[in-house]
Amino acid sequence: MKICFIGHRNVFNYKDIKTKLYNEIKKQIKNGAKFFTLGTHGMFNQLVLSVLRKLREIYTDIEIEVVITSFCEIKPIIYGKDKNYTLYDDVKTVMYDIETVHYKRKIVVSNQYMIDNANTLICYVDTSKKYGGAILAYKYAKKKGLHIVNLF
Repeated sequence: MKICFIGHRNVFNYKDIKTKLYNEIKKQIKNGAKFFTLGTHGMFNQLVLSVLRKLREIYTDIEIEVVITSFCEIKPIIYGKDKNYTLYDDVKTVMYDIETVHYKRKIVVSNQYMIDNANTLICYVDTSKKYGGAILAYKYAKKKGLHIVNLF
């Protein structure tokens, strides 16, 4: 079972959302979830990654995958004369085939790929909003029939 995460750049009631997120992910793990995919943009993704890392200390068999939308997100780490590139040393990093996508749509398209390959979406989305990447992803997941848990 694969879980993906989508959310707004800003998170209000940070502590409350962190607690809800922790409990929901733990519940999903107990129900068989082992694979977790998230992006890198915004406060919600940072929160998700911190919670997943914490839970991985308990549930050591879970896999965390962070989706990047540009090689600009990768920072060089220099080892002597060699230059290696990394974003995170403790999680898998992937980039979908989105090179031909206009840069303003890369996050939207990456979100759609994550949703297409997931069973459940855990999100932080204000459904009263009319536009924005998070609401577009939420509507896409709903249209695809994904199980959605909205923590907003």
